[in-house]
Amino acid sequence: MAGAVVIAGVAFAGAAAAEPKVAVITPYLAQPGTQFYVEGFQAAAKDRGWDVNVIDTKGDVAAVISRIEDVANQKVDAIVINVDPAQVAAGLQTAKDAGIPVFGMDAGSDPLLVTNVTSNGYAMAAETAVYVANRIGGEGNVVMFVFDAFPPVQVRGVIADAVFGNFPDIEVLDRVTPDVSDGGIADSRAKMEAILAANPDPGSIKAVWAAWDQPALGALQAIEAAGREGEGIVITGIDANPQAREAIAAGGNFEASVAQDFQGIGSATADAVARVLGGETIKQSVIYVPTKLITAANVGD
Repeated sequence: MAGAVVIAGVAFAGAAAAEPKVAVITPYLAQPGTQFYVEGFQAAAKDRGWDVNVIDTKGDVAAVISRIEDVANQKVDAIVINVDPAQVAAGLQTAKDAGIPVFGMDAGSDPLLVTNVTSNGYAMAAETAVYVANRIGGEGNVVMFVFDAFPPVQVRGVIADAVFGNFPDIEVLDRVTPDVSDGGIADSRAKMEAILAANPDPGSIKAVWAAWDQPALGALQAIEAAGREGEGIVITGIDANPQAREAIAAGGNFEASVAQDFQGIGSATADAVARVLGGETIKQSVIYVPTKLITAANVGD
């Protein structure tokens, strides 16, 4: 019997030491920013000895619901999502009913999330929109690239609209939502080419404000392909991904972007998960990670 007790004790200790299982679910893994979030989360999770399962639904937002339901049935310890929580409410409710905490990683605020770890989209959009307004002297036509289907990006468009609306001589010429299934660059280029063709006169477009870098890069390609880079069309983005930094460093039309701390967002999300798994109650519905405006002056820093 003593031997049986020892064996049982060892088995119990092994079960107690089982590493937490965490599922990360996103439809946006084709986006560089999401890749960096996930990598940051994975690195922090590895240091903690977690078993992390990254699930990419490849642009299919609806599929996120069934994937949440799948991992809830597998009894994971926590779920992390990178998608509009309002669009996957059924899945979030399933997780709640199963007693599994769900965290947003640059997602959006929702009562069914423990917290959402992200950058301050309001501040980032204000910074780049004001940059544009100042660079063009408060007047001229601006093309906006937005994506209202995703809350962290949607709020950027709202703030940029407000900034440009405060300048009576700035007109938003077009408000474009590109197809992001392939990352967003190709469709943004095609849509910008059409806008350039419809506005052929030099000076007819003063700036392109993009809610993230991929459309900004697509717009840059279109402007250069049309031979209109010499018109001084100012382009800004948000994320400061490697391609954007290269374009800014080149000193062309792409002048500014805001660097999100993607690794920091992933790491901070892992920290939030660890706190909750450790028994803590997180009171903040949103946790912001600092950002930095990147221009030619500091792109090499």
